[in-house]
Amino acid sequence: MPEHNLCQEFLSQISDYLDNNIDPLTCDELEKHLVDCPNCRVFVDTLKKTVYLYQQQEADINVPSEVRGRLFKVLNLDDLTR
Repeated sequence: MPEHNLCQEFLSQISDYLDNNIDPLTCDELEKHLVDCPNCRVFVDTLKKTVYLYQQQEADINVPSEVRGRLFKVLNLDDLTR
């Protein structure tokens, strides 16, 4: 499978991977991919750091709906705003 397809497959499972909600065999395959793919590794590290920083916030964050909508659209999650 070409590297690009591996990256797409990995990114389609990133949420389950980060939530430890993925079968062990797939997890092993994804971790092997991370060793060989610096782009995906940077993406995962950045996403992990973002989640960590968000979870460390003590105050409730009130994001205006228009900002939230733009963010979700950029992240291709705009179907979650409906």
